[in-house]
Amino acid sequence: MFFFLMIALVVVVAAVTLAVIGGGSEAVLPEAEPDRVADGLPEARPVVRADIDALRLPVAPRGYRMAEVDDVLERLAAELAERDARIAQLTAAAAGSTAPADATDRVDLGKGGER
Repeated sequence: MFFFLMIALVVVVAAVTLAVIGGGSEAVLPEAEPDRVADGLPEARPVVRADIDALRLPVAPRGYRMAEVDDVLERLAAELAERDARIAQLTAAAAGSTAPADATDRVDLGKGGER
């Protein structure tokens, strides 16, 4: 009886192994989804309120994927800084000045998001 159980165990382990690694040229398991997806924000125009309302970030087993959230927040921070700089530039132009005070300092957020 013991030998029968051992042989059955070996057959089951071999079958599972062949199913996982693929017994030939055909893949048995489907391709895994990419870990990161596009952020869903428009590339060709500035982000508007409706884009933020429609944005849904992918959920991971323990919450949201930090890399996805960081990318979206970095993009939003850059766009807000760009708008602040433009507002400061237009305000200065309307007041008669030609150069905004410190608007260019806030525009460069770089890849790290550090100020």
